[in-house]
Amino acid sequence: MGAMPLAAAPPLLAGCGTGAENRAGATLVFWSWVPGIDKAVALWNRTHPQIQVDLQDTPAGSNGTYAKMYAAIRGGRGGPDVAQVEYQELPGLVLENGMADLGPLGMRRIASRFVDWQLAQCTFEGHVYAVPQASGPMGLFYRRDIFSTLHLDPPTTWQEFADAAEAIHRSDPKRYICTFPPGNSAWFAALAWQAGARWFGVDGSTWKVTIDTPTTIKVAEYWDDLRKRGVIATMPDFSNSWYADLQNGNIATWPSAQWGQSMLAGNAPKTSGKWSLSSLPQWDASDTPRSANWGGSATGVFANSPHQAEAAQFAMWLNTAPESIDILIAGGAGWPAVKGGSKGTALDEADPFLNGQNAGRDVFIEADANIDTKWQWGPTTANTYAHLNDAFAAAVAGNGSFAGAVRKAQEETVRDLRAKGLTVEG
Repeated sequence: MGAMPLAAAPPLLAGCGTGAENRAGATLVFWSWVPGIDKAVALWNRTHPQIQVDLQDTPAGSNGTYAKMYAAIRGGRGGPDVAQVEYQELPGLVLENGMADLGPLGMRRIASRFVDWQLAQCTFEGHVYAVPQASGPMGLFYRRDIFSTLHLDPPTTWQEFADAAEAIHRSDPKRYICTFPPGNSAWFAALAWQAGARWFGVDGSTWKVTIDTPTTIKVAEYWDDLRKRGVIATMPDFSNSWYADLQNGNIATWPSAQWGQSMLAGNAPKTSGKWSLSSLPQWDASDTPRSANWGGSATGVFANSPHQAEAAQFAMWLNTAPESIDILIAGGAGWPAVKGGSKGTALDEADPFLNGQNAGRDVFIEADANIDTKWQWGPTTANTYAHLNDAFAAAVAGNGSFAGAVRKAQEETVRDLRAKGLTVEG
């Protein structure tokens, strides 16, 4: 992502690369929705009395917070000094000239401490615009008790997953192997990523949009086939009905990111000890194992902040100090972006919820190493997700197909990028 074309953006703000000296008594406004991050902020405030952080708990970015960020950037005021930003949204904020270049503010000195592919998610044209925090390497959470009763092994390929879907639904018509959430295209994007798709690329000053390649179409048709056969559910994930079905066993697996571990434990506590974790199923068992990333975010400093240097200092501490990383891990923030960040933490321990399994050592360390590091986000990813969500929902309602949804998203995304004045091929 080091060559993102920014031709449509105005010149970088003069303050972006300079940063004022730390000023005593600075108070930073911090927008975040990460669970438990308030404890890290409290620790910072106790140990850094000259730079205080005012944490403002916001909805998850796509639930209105990003809209407020863009409004603040375009209006020149009303935004935070520092904020949580998901990797897929960062290109759009950079394109709007909204993020400060953190290289001169300390990131150049510590960049080597971060996992390369996560640092690349924050780097554009050689400038680092956010401090990586965490990612979401994926695995397959599955109900070990249900699989054992049905004499099923955890699937190692997507064909075995489809076969298990048939067996699970046949054993109980109310039970499904998982849900395909039509309103959560981020999950679908992660599975396309695992299959080898790359939705965006850059060639000089030209954006390449390649959402509707045969690889993504293959993934879409696979899930559409399971849907048409009636062996998967299509309820929204993170809904009350979905949580209930996780609890009562009507949903038997969840292909999910590492942060899903705490999500399951918190929302299906009565199933503790009944779950296990395996690697994500593969498309080709003979190929090099592939994983994917779902989620992940960074801490960015806004270009119109009067306290860029102080904000950068806080953002770097938040994501590198061992005591802060421990707090973030305990809250379920995700897989740490610092190299070796899981060692000696709760991620490196047996989990009673997974019947004593060490998920990090068994699955997620390897999964993190098997993510395609060349995946790149575009500057209108939120719109791409919206196009997919609408078209997937229409297909579930009987109007269209999942492959058709992918093709529609391709067309609409090209249109979105051109509307921003960018040169696009696709």
